[in-house]
Amino acid sequence: MNKPADISVEHAYPSEAELVELVRDYDPSVDVELLGKAYNLTISAHGDQMRHSGDPYYAHPIEVARILAGLHLDVQSICTALLHDVLEDTDISYDDLAGMFGEEIADLVNGVTKLGQVELSIPNASRQRQQAENFQKFVLAMSRDVRVLLVKLCDRLHNMRTLQFHPKQSSRERIARETLDIYAPLARRIGVDRICSELENLSFKFLNPSAFESINKRLDSWRADQRTAISQMSVALRDLMDSANIQARIYGREKRAYAIWRKLERQGISFEDVADIYAFRIVVDKADSCYRVLGLLHGHYRCVPGRFRDFISVPKSNGYQTLHTTILGPENKRLEIQIRTERMEDVAERGVAAHWTYKNESYAYDPDRASDSGGDPLARLRPFVEMMEQSGDADEFLEHAKLEMFADQVFTFTPKGDLISLPRGATPLDFAYAVHTKIGDTCIGAIINNRERPLRTRLQNGDVVKIIRGGQAEPRPGWESMVITGKARSALRRLTRASEAQEFRRIGLMLAEHAFAREDKDFSESSLTDTLKRMNFETHEDLYEAMGRGNVSIQQFMDGVFPGRKETTSIYDLSKRDFISDKTAKLYVKGDGLTAGVSLHFGDCCSPIPGDRIVGIREPGKGVVIHTIDCELLEEFEENQDVWLDIGWRRSVQHAASTGRVTATLEHVPGALADVTKIIGEAGGNLTNIKTVSRSPTFFDMIIDIEVRDNRHLLQIIAAMRASTYVVSAQRTRAALET
Repeated sequence: MNKPADISVEHAYPSEAELVELVRDYDPSVDVELLGKAYNLTISAHGDQMRHSGDPYYAHPIEVARILAGLHLDVQSICTALLHDVLEDTDISYDDLAGMFGEEIADLVNGVTKLGQVELSIPNASRQRQQAENFQKFVLAMSRDVRVLLVKLCDRLHNMRTLQFHPKQSSRERIARETLDIYAPLARRIGVDRICSELENLSFKFLNPSAFESINKRLDSWRADQRTAISQMSVALRDLMDSANIQARIYGREKRAYAIWRKLERQGISFEDVADIYAFRIVVDKADSCYRVLGLLHGHYRCVPGRFRDFISVPKSNGYQTLHTTILGPENKRLEIQIRTERMEDVAERGVAAHWTYKNESYAYDPDRASDSGGDPLARLRPFVEMMEQSGDADEFLEHAKLEMFADQVFTFTPKGDLISLPRGATPLDFAYAVHTKIGDTCIGAIINNRERPLRTRLQNGDVVKIIRGGQAEPRPGWESMVITGKARSALRRLTRASEAQEFRRIGLMLAEHAFAREDKDFSESSLTDTLKRMNFETHEDLYEAMGRGNVSIQQFMDGVFPGRKETTSIYDLSKRDFISDKTAKLYVKGDGLTAGVSLHFGDCCSPIPGDRIVGIREPGKGVVIHTIDCELLEEFEENQDVWLDIGWRRSVQHAASTGRVTATLEHVPGALADVTKIIGEAGGNLTNIKTVSRSPTFFDMIIDIEVRDNRHLLQIIAAMRASTYVVSAQRTRAALET
């Protein structure tokens, strides 16, 4: 029994002839002259440069090329590995590379070139933002050619193998954390398991050295204890295959320290309870034989219920295909068995890199192949590109990308039978965005397994999901909390940002019109041409949005329009604000006006509902907060008249549900609460929340949230409650209900 081997770990870098032979083993038609030219250029270009380890710098790109050769990449990728640092660290230019090696290799090298490395001296917040921006650029580069990612992963792998030579511990930990958070998940995403697992293990070694050492000591002890049993099981499996005349290659794989650590951490178990420290892999010639071997094993050994997974008929999104089962071996010890074909083995180890092995073959569905090894190698990375296009900034993109990379999967289907793989815990809204962004934007409901279900429903393996669509894409309050995929969250935030911008422009335009009215002048956009230049805005919309967001005050706007003017009295006469009505309002709630939850927020201090006379207060960066006209909080804004907005209720939506709050005192007798809820229901209200504030032997006070159409509807319900023999008092309250 051997420890899991790293990929071609050597102390001496390969010579030119050795590297050529490594490539020739899987590509007999290798362009030896091209490869030799790249090999010699990296040596001459890096010259006397040295690494922290004391090795010549050119040993690093040569080692990266060796790792890529182990993945059987094409000669262009090997040359890129040899040259990947020359643009940044030497005097060689892109044009020089293009002249010597052609544009394809020059573009690949340019894509891999380190992107604005983070300086250790800058503050943590700035460093994190720089990392996010670098990752954004990285995704853009690898979206053009996935070989950029493969070279970068191998570059990071060799750097991690030599990280112990870095002089600063803080730098070692930062690089290891970045590797664990970004590079290892990306390697898993494209199915390169051998690189992913080694990156994880090396990162673990530097981030938690005591745990790393402890688990490896336990592994050494476990290995010594189990050597004989594993050897006997290996012979038993070989005899079982021979007895059934099945040609199979059988070998074992041992779990690495980091994988064991994660299992202990997630499942809260002890080392002795880990059932798959060692697993056997049975590799056969075709998919039918995989199922035949499975039947043979389950017929000869007892299987562990719930431990069988079929990734052949339903492959993972990174192309992984294998049958997993756990059996009870000698002394009733659990033993994991993985069954796959040689081709599945190749794709499981090399992931998207296997694309270059099979790219010249005609591709059609074949159960003996990994699901997309011969298809589009960029398919697994496109969600990141879509998220990058929709995210507002680099930090948000990195947040969403991590969500996408760190999730276990659940497999669902469209009504036509197309497979949609999602993170475990995903909802129909995640499903809608996974199918297409436009479907997610217009989703209003879902049918799961022929039954209409709430959009918050957690999807299960095998669910068939049909999305119900509406006609218009618009953000809905609270929907972001319903999704867990990065793609869905970034799309929902994009919708919110677009709607916010539109509404802030509407608010800004209204403020501009009011400002002109205060000066007794007619408003026209043509009069703002010079203003835009003075205030450094490109378009009228940009100016309106800045005013709506509170970044430009009315005072600043008017100074920009009429330089040297004398300030006049505000159009907002606070003593007359009681007369603001729906007819005189300039902005409206809902309808074609402002949308609650986007740029508009209802104040918890007074809980406005349709029918109440209301006023809007602009809060910079947040939007408009709606208050009832008699809200006590408005006194705080008496001196700042520029933040006031005339707001009204759009009559066409007077019947939309809003939440009113009632404080009631009930007799403490059986049936009192039941009578109150019955009254609310019969009056057409919907009780959404209830809280007992105080209780005595004879009475108890309650705060009740009720969905109503408008303030008149709420007053009708309150009147009906007062008529109950159980209700001592009931009145509308302005206080927010604490849960």
